[in-house]
Amino acid sequence: MSTRPFKQVDVFTTTPYRGNPLAVVLDGTGLDDATMQRFAHWTNLSETTFVLPPTETGRQGGADYRVRIFTPGGELPFAGHPTLGSCHAWLQAGGQSRVAQHIVQECQVGLVTIRRQGAQLAFAAPPLQRSAPSPMLLAKVAAALGLQSQHIVAAQVLDNGPVWFSLLLDSVQTVLQLTPKHQELINLGQKVGVAAVEYAQAAPVLIARSNREARAFGGSGASDAACGDADAAPAHVEVRAFAAPIGVNEDPVTGSLNAALAQWLIADGHAPARYVASQGACLGRDGRVSIEQDAQGQVWVGGESVTCIDGSVTL
Repeated sequence: MSTRPFKQVDVFTTTPYRGNPLAVVLDGTGLDDATMQRFAHWTNLSETTFVLPPTETGRQGGADYRVRIFTPGGELPFAGHPTLGSCHAWLQAGGQSRVAQHIVQECQVGLVTIRRQGAQLAFAAPPLQRSAPSPMLLAKVAAALGLQSQHIVAAQVLDNGPVWFSLLLDSVQTVLQLTPKHQELINLGQKVGVAAVEYAQAAPVLIARSNREARAFGGSGASDAACGDADAAPAHVEVRAFAAPIGVNEDPVTGSLNAALAQWLIADGHAPARYVASQGACLGRDGRVSIEQDAQGQVWVGGESVTCIDGSVTL
C-alpha cells in the first residue's frame, strides 16, 4: 500500500455540496481491479475514479490521461459527472493537455474530448444508440414510477455506454412529484431517467406552482419528501435519474443521462439546441447542466466543479 493524491469534488455546481460528489484517486497505477472496486464500495459515492496514464492505443489517439470509473457495485464504461470531475481534479493537480483548451480522456467507451471555457468544462457526448421500448416494459416502468399514460409524452431506451430507460413527461410538476418504488425498478433491472421540457416564458410560473404543489404532495420519508425551490432560477429542462439496480436510488446530477437525453430531445424536436438542465432538487442539490449542439451536430455537456476535499489516500 502507498499514499496517493486524492480529491473529492462536487460536479455540476459552483457551490460545495450542492452538486454530485466524486472521489478521484489521481494516481491509480499498480492498483488491481479488486482494490479499485473495494475502495469505490468504501467511499459509497455513486462513482469513484482512478486516473492512469493512457494506453499506447489511447496515446496514439491523442489521450492526455486514462480514467477508470467505478460505482459501489461495478465498473462503468463511461459516465458524465466522473468525466468532468476527474478532468477538473487532473487539471487542478497540474495536468497539462497536448492541445490548449481541449483535453482528451481515455475510458472504456473510447476517447472523449473535453473542452475548457473559463471555469466550465464540457464533454463531447458519445455516440448514442436508441430504440423504442416494448409496450409491456413501458407499462411496468410507468407503474413503478406511479405514472399514468397521460403523463408520458415519449419514451426511448438510450445507450451511450450506460443504458437508461428514458421518459419525457408532460410537466416539471410531474417530474418533481415522482416517488418511485425502487424495489420494482430493481426487479425490472431498469435504470430510469425522466425529463420535462418547459420553455423560459412559461417556466417561472410553472416551476413556482409545481414547487407549491410538490410540497403539499410530499410524503413522510426522505425519498418521498416534497422538493424544488420556488426561488431557484428556472431551467428549460428538469431531470431526475433513478438507478436502484446499481445501488443508487436517485443520482443527484447525471452527465451520461443528460448527454443521452439531449441527443434524443434535440433530434426529435422536443428541446432547443441550447438549454440548461436542472437536476437534484429532490435531494437538496442544485445541479446545472449546460447543453449545446454545435454547428456540426455535436452535443456538448458542460458544467462547473468545485473541490471539497484535497489530500491523500492510502491504497
